[in-house]
Order: sequence, then structure tokens, then C-alpha cells
Amino acid sequence: MWLAMLMDWLELGVRWTHVIAAICWIGSSFYFIALDASLQEPTRPDPQVKGEAWQVHGGGFYNMQKYLVAPAFLPKDLTWFKWEAYGTWIFGFSLLVLVYYLNPSVYLIDTSVLDISVRDAIPLAGGSLVIGWFAYDWLCRSWFGQDTRRLALAGFALLVAVIFGFTHVFSGRGAFIQTGALVGTIMAANVLVIIIPNQRKVVADLLAGRTPDPKYGYIAKQRSLHNNYLTLPVVFTMLSNHYSFTYSTRWNWLILTAVFVAGFLIRHWFNVMHTGAKPDWRLWPAAAVPIAAAIALSIFGQAPAPAPAADAKPATFADVAHIVDARCHVCHAARPTYPGFAQAPKGVMFDTSAQIALQARQIMTQAVTTRAMPLNNITRITDAERQTIAAWVSAGAKLQ
Repeated sequence: MWLAMLMDWLELGVRWTHVIAAICWIGSSFYFIALDASLQEPTRPDPQVKGEAWQVHGGGFYNMQKYLVAPAFLPKDLTWFKWEAYGTWIFGFSLLVLVYYLNPSVYLIDTSVLDISVRDAIPLAGGSLVIGWFAYDWLCRSWFGQDTRRLALAGFALLVAVIFGFTHVFSGRGAFIQTGALVGTIMAANVLVIIIPNQRKVVADLLAGRTPDPKYGYIAKQRSLHNNYLTLPVVFTMLSNHYSFTYSTRWNWLILTAVFVAGFLIRHWFNVMHTGAKPDWRLWPAAAVPIAAAIALSIFGQAPAPAPAADAKPATFADVAHIVDARCHVCHAARPTYPGFAQAPKGVMFDTSAQIALQARQIMTQAVTTRAMPLNNITRITDAERQTIAAWVSAGAKLQ
């Protein structure tokens, strides 16, 4: 018991640190994209300065300048924005291991999707992060990636293929988090492998008295812009595991694709706005379309409830209590008996009749409508048992 509780505290600490690092990374990314977009002609002409922005914050005035390539000299102290990205990935991957890779039968594998063994699933999940980065990086470096629009379309097509593949190999929940982990890996690797090394090359040239090649700045900015557009959908994948209606549907891959499209459009609206151009308000209703499509897909993509047998007897509370005790109580109890659970998920417990009746609608949603529970059907609930729950709730969820 105490060991499971310690593991829960470890998971909480890692999750908390991951979120803190992500806030710092997203904040700095959004700020510098906005700063770069808002640059104007310098008030004092300088052939080395591309543009400047005057800003006020916290009672102080700031004059931010961007050089065409780099200044003629480097100051003693130079701030590097990298540890936010590294920390986000390190603690995010640690959380992925703690929650999904150490409990694959609960969160990662769903035998109704694909009967894959733990021995195959974990290497496939981890290896996909590495393969995905190299495929993306190769695409960016290739002649195909020299055209920004062409690269964006190809990258999006590749992303949709990955989402489709994940949702047909892993559980819906696992597929969503794997997609977020892959995109997060690409974003962090952009910083580690491309952005920071390119900046170091510019610094090395300055220290050696050479004129830096502007291509390094261009490439770094391209990858930084990719990270900027990918941020909002990645945050969605981090939150989606709390909302089973997003991933517990046969159209889950289309739902996640729609969220990516909406995230790109919303982020583009802000990026254009920062340039000082007239905001294109059509982007908001345009972003609402894929969100509306995702909602519709989540509603109509649910598997139909099993039809009751013609001679089925009316469902009683005793019938439902027996099902809950056999299929749900191993996790949803004051003292869970299923390995890896120190406490009931989300504090939902079915120890008493009153607790079961109080959660009747939620049981209906999770076990019948979305079929998200039991997780990956680890307790092997049957369609007939789901129908019994549905009949009991439809009749008023009475205790007698």
C-alpha cells in the first residue's frame, strides 16, 4: 500500500514539474514569436538592426531589437532559452514511462483494437518517437522542405497517417498520448538538434571574427515556428485523457486530426495579429468548424449499445451491484485491489450501494455510452452486462 502511494506521489511530482516546465517553454515561445512578428523599423537607423519593438510591462519600458544576423560583438552575459524545452521533454517522457509504459495493459494496450503483447507494444511506442523525429527532420532538410507551404502540407499528411496508425495499434487513450509524446519529442529535438546548435555556430563565428551565415538563423526560425503552431494541439493531447469521449470512439483519429487543424488556425490568427495587420476574424469560425466536427464525431462515433435479449428480465440494482463489484470495484474502492492503484481513480468509489446509485449517470456514460470503462476492458465486462447497466439507469437507477 505504502509503495503504491509513493509511486503516486512520484507521478504527481513528475507531472507537476512537467506542467511547470511546459508553461515556461510555451510562454517564451509565444513571446518571441509575437516579438518577432511585431518588429518595426528602428527609430534610430542601424544597418545591423532588422527591427525593434517598444514594450511596457510592470511599470518599465523596454526597447527590444533584433539584428539582421548578429551584433558586431557579444555581451558578457547571453541568455539561452533551452532548459524549458529540455525540462518539458525529460519530465514528460518520465511521466509517459510511469503511467503508460509501466502499466501498458491498463492504459496503452487495448486488445479490442489490436491484440498486441507488452513485449511488442512498449518498444513500438518508444521507437515511434525516434523514428518520427528522423522522418520529420529528413523531410525538413530535403529539397521538398525548401518550400514552406509544401512542407506544411506534407508534414500534416504525415501527422494524420501517424494518428491513424496509433489509433489502430494502441488504445484510444494511449494513441492520443503517444501522438502528443511524438510531437513533443519533435519540438524538443528541434531545440536540441537544430535551434541551439545553429545559434552556437553564429556565436562561434562572431568570436572568431567571421561573418555568420544567415542560413543558420533562417533554419532555426523555421523550426521555432513549427513548434509554435504545434503547441496548442499538444496541450489538448495532455488533457484528453481526462475526457474519454474524445478517444473512445471509432472516429478518434479524425477527432484528433480536427483538433490539430483548429489549433493551427487559432495559432495563425494570433501570429498574424502580432504583425499589426488587420486580424482575419474568419479564422475563428473556420476553427470552429473542425471543433464542431470533432463533437459530432464523438457523439455519432460511439459504438451502439448492445440490444437486450427478447426474454430479458428487468434489470435490478442487485444485478448492477454484482456487475460493479466484479468489473469496477477492483479499482474504484477505498482500497483498490488492482495492481498499480493506491487509491480510487478520480476519487470515485463503489464501496456502498449509495455510492453506486450516486454515480449511476457517470457509470452509464463510461461503461455503456463511451465504453471507456473498464480501462481497455481489463476486467472483461460483457455486452450483456453493459446492457443491464443501461436498462437499470434508464429505468431510474433505483436501489429497490
